[in-house]
Amino acid sequence: MIKGIGVDIVKIKRMESAVGRWGRRFLERVFTREEIDSCYGKAEPYASFAVRFAAKEAFIKASGLNGEKISFRDIEIVNQVSGAPAIKKEGRLAEALAASGIEKIHLSLSHEKEYGVAMVVAEEAG
Repeated sequence: MIKGIGVDIVKIKRMESAVGRWGRRFLERVFTREEIDSCYGKAEPYASFAVRFAAKEAFIKASGLNGEKISFRDIEIVNQVSGAPAIKKEGRLAEALAASGIEKIHLSLSHEKEYGVAMVVAEEAG
C-alpha cells in the first residue's frame, strides 16, 4: 500500500552556485563521500548533485519522516547494478523506515537543461 508520494525539482545552476559559494563544506553537509565522488565522476556533476538533492527532498515528502532525526546525509542515493537509482537503507534511515512501516522505496531521477527532478513513492507492508 502506498504511504506517500514526493516530488522535488532543483535548478542545476542553483546547485552549482551553492557549491561555488560554500564548497566542500556545503557538499559534506548534504551528501555522503560516496555521493560526492560519484557526482564528480559524471560528465555533468552539478546536474548529478541537483537530482540527488531533489531525491532527498522528495523522499522526506513521501516518507513523512521530516519529524524524525534524519539528516540529508542519512539519505544516500546510490545506483543499483542495473544503473537504476535507489535510496540506501542503512543506519538511522533503516531504523526510521522500520519504525514507520515503510518497506519499499521507488525512486526516479531525471535532468534536462536547467532542472533536475526526482520522484519517490514510499510503500508500506501489506
